[in-house]
Amino acid sequence: MSLKQQAKKKKKRRFLLFGLTSIAVLTLMTLTIGKYWVTIYEKYQEKKELEKELLELKAKEKELELDAKKLQDSEYIARYAREKYLYSKDGEFIIKIPEDE
Repeated sequence: MSLKQQAKKKKKRRFLLFGLTSIAVLTLMTLTIGKYWVTIYEKYQEKKELEKELLELKAKEKELELDAKKLQDSEYIARYAREKYLYSKDGEFIIKIPEDE
């Protein structure tokens, strides 16, 4: 083998090694980026769900605040107790009518 052929063969090996290394690095980078993209997408979905839950909880909080405010009124409490627990005033009769289903 001549010196030129050996140099050519060495150059081919170097080029092949560089090509394989480049492919390996690009593949690794692609997989890593894909993994991060999936994680980001999952976090985005989770954020949307949590924002929806937050809106529901804020609505529930407003409703509970309104109920708490109503419970400060003694007339409301008396009416609520009569309706819900069938308490009656003196001389008042309670007749429960079944609801149609």
